[in-house]
Amino acid sequence: MAGRPALWLGPLLLLSLRGASAPASLLRRLGEHIQRVQESSGLSLTSGPGAGAFPNLPKQGWLEQPLDPFNASDRRSFLQRYWVNDQHWAGPRGPVFLHLGGEGSLGSGSVMRGHPAALAPAWGALVIGLEHRFYGLSMPAGGLEVAQLGFLSSRHALADVASARLALARLFNVSTASPWICFGGSYAGSLAAWARLKFPHLIFASVASSAPVRAVLDFSEYNEVVSRSLMSTAVGGSPECRAAASAAFADVERRLRAGGEARGALRAELGACSSLGRAEDQAELLGALQALVGGAVQYDAQAGAPLSVRRLCGLLLEGRSNRSRSAPYHGLRRAVQVVMHSLGQRCLSFSRAETVARLKVTDPQVSGVGDRQWLYQTCTEFGFYVTCEDPGCPFSRLPALPSQLELCEQVFGLSTSSVVQAVGQTNSYYGGQTPGATQVLFMNGDTDPWHVLSVTQALGPSEAALLIPGASHCMDMAPERPSDSPSLRLGRQSISQQLQIWLGLAKQSSVSRGG
Repeated sequence: MAGRPALWLGPLLLLSLRGASAPASLLRRLGEHIQRVQESSGLSLTSGPGAGAFPNLPKQGWLEQPLDPFNASDRRSFLQRYWVNDQHWAGPRGPVFLHLGGEGSLGSGSVMRGHPAALAPAWGALVIGLEHRFYGLSMPAGGLEVAQLGFLSSRHALADVASARLALARLFNVSTASPWICFGGSYAGSLAAWARLKFPHLIFASVASSAPVRAVLDFSEYNEVVSRSLMSTAVGGSPECRAAASAAFADVERRLRAGGEARGALRAELGACSSLGRAEDQAELLGALQALVGGAVQYDAQAGAPLSVRRLCGLLLEGRSNRSRSAPYHGLRRAVQVVMHSLGQRCLSFSRAETVARLKVTDPQVSGVGDRQWLYQTCTEFGFYVTCEDPGCPFSRLPALPSQLELCEQVFGLSTSSVVQAVGQTNSYYGGQTPGATQVLFMNGDTDPWHVLSVTQALGPSEAALLIPGASHCMDMAPERPSDSPSLRLGRQSISQQLQIWLGLAKQSSVSRGG
């Protein structure tokens, strides 16, 4: 990359992710909002000339990476962003904790808050956060055209991990005896496990939090967990809450079918951005409402989450004393208002045409925070399309799987058969829920709908797993809080104990090699 060095230390900054209002991305908006809150909590970062006055703040750097790591004759490259926290580093022989980024921007909080940062002082570790290609500021030149997105996949991301691991070791003069341990949550948790699977000579061990290692086309199991969690008294649910959620969705569908004034009132009461005349938009609205309820479960009790299961159930059951048939619906309406206010959105957007148009934008400066890129990865690798078509699902049967798969065709020209094939190939390449990687710890919470796609039982003496009762998505990675449950605290202790075992093994290996 002419005129730009392979390493460039830029000004410190915390990215403020721009929101989007499409219903298909509501869960991503919630996740990004929570991540911002958790990463920024307790940090006071400045950018520009004054940043150098704070030596303990993380450093931002850039690595020049090949755009196509599988074609040595292709000389194109891009700059990949990373963050470094060396505040607790014991020196060149100390361990390195490599925090992998996933389908979004990776900020400086990734090396300062939660784990692995919280684990660094005990082990004298260097903490590095590596942003995923095509997300955040690690954007190759050339935009987001389909041909360019051909260089976006988990396999490309893992090649970046291997390349970065070698380059950063040289850059920071890390000893060859120092163990590198990967951390990641959600999709990045899968990457952490797969990095150990594919590059065991470079990655000594991995902690994979809420990692959906099994790709699946029809993710109906997601709403099965949501349904169970709404009934779980351990997190504030009850059978009455689940019944109220089901009644609220039935009421919404009844108002949609009625049309006329009833549909117009529904639009006004839910704060909809546009009309509800089209059947496809009605399905999108129902999908957005499902995402809102699913988000309350997926991010239950986390700092920054606008709704917990307990609060959602409180809203849904608030008017039950007067036996009003519409009480659950009004509770759902209030839940929408809470989430929209928290995300800073003036109205609830669900236009299918607007969603497709936005996803077709190929300018990364305009296309938002990664929705187009992540949709591409679901179409070409993972699926993960949440549905509610099973008889026991308490929500609407809409949007159905075909309408979700249609996005792959409309946006990228990818057929349903190609998506089905891609999901199968992903599981074949990585092994699904039996990946066969050694020295990996899979962490999950049983409230998190994604845990059903992860590894929740130990597959052998060197492939450990822990399922934390009452914990939600990636909750073990979040900064500690006084309100954390005893089971969550024990889960975090398990990570520390596993690290102690691994680092002991690394030391023994180094001694035996004479390192």
